[in-house]
Amino acid sequence: MAKKLLPIVAVAILGGAALVRLDPAPGSVRAKVVAADNTDVRTLGHVQYGTQTLQAQILDGPHRGHTFPVGNTLRGQMDLDNVFVPGDIAVVSAPAGSEPATLAAASHWRLGAMAAAFAIFALLLVVFGGGVGANALLSFVFCCLVIWKLVVPLALAGHNASLVAFAATAAMTAIIMLSVGGFTRKALAAFAGSMLGVSAGLVIARILGAALGVNGATLPFVQTLVYSGADNLDLADIFIAATILAGSGAMMDLAMDIAAGVREVAHHNPRLGFFELFMSGIRIGRATVGTMTTTLLLAYSGGYLTLLMVFAAQGTPAAAFLNSPLVVAEAAKTLAGSFAIVLVAPFTALVAARLFAGRKQC
Repeated sequence: MAKKLLPIVAVAILGGAALVRLDPAPGSVRAKVVAADNTDVRTLGHVQYGTQTLQAQILDGPHRGHTFPVGNTLRGQMDLDNVFVPGDIAVVSAPAGSEPATLAAASHWRLGAMAAAFAIFALLLVVFGGGVGANALLSFVFCCLVIWKLVVPLALAGHNASLVAFAATAAMTAIIMLSVGGFTRKALAAFAGSMLGVSAGLVIARILGAALGVNGATLPFVQTLVYSGADNLDLADIFIAATILAGSGAMMDLAMDIAAGVREVAHHNPRLGFFELFMSGIRIGRATVGTMTTTLLLAYSGGYLTLLMVFAAQGTPAAAFLNSPLVVAEAAKTLAGSFAIVLVAPFTALVAARLFAGRKQC
């Protein structure tokens, strides 16, 4: 079994490596920080600004092994600035045709640790899950590639982002369901239930977005995207696409749980009819819908925990911050996803009951 799974693990790891590209970007090299001079760095509270002068030993390219001065400009932006200490590995960039003396630090080198973490994750997933874990690993890499290679480029090109996200979700759901459930009625029921829920979520997200006046401008880095030349994009449609992608995973989980439960009930009592199996699916769904909707709430609120802390620190009344564009946008995401999850349960129960009713072989 281990020998059969090794090629799958290797393909998944190679796919992950191809996704993150373990080499520095063109025009950049890795360098080890030997010394750091913070004389020109000023600190104001938690914010640092000024220029950090580094001595860094180049690790790649024709100047490998040589040490050069490297400038690191701190702009007072805690989310974007990088402060280096001796021993750090930095990504160092230089303008085309410049001399090594004009090198500038771009960021910390993180891809090595990221690749190592992914390799350990892949190994644990396969050891724990066996063949199913190996298929889940391939599905994981496939989803990453679909989002990065299809959804992002097509949305940037100006295509309808919500429809692109819907098509991508359908492809990812199909691959995941087939890899976990195989070519079975269980996988088909889970796929159909998931996609019916995603379709409902798409419609509800559009309705809520229009009713609540969500224009998509609250998404992270939207202004940077617009100022980068993508000023022709429909930000409201991109918001809907993000909502669909964010909630699709929970819908898949719930659909597979219900489909697997109905399949087990039908397997142990093949004489049950459509209505009995449908009600079994509904009861299974009731036990998990509550936790799934709470999962969405916790995921979204966790991502905006610092925003809520700002409102609390400023003593903002609940009526005021609940009406703010940022909170309204997250509420729209949570509500659209929760509506869709609630609908996934009866959709999946209906399809599964239809597929398994009267079947002697399940």
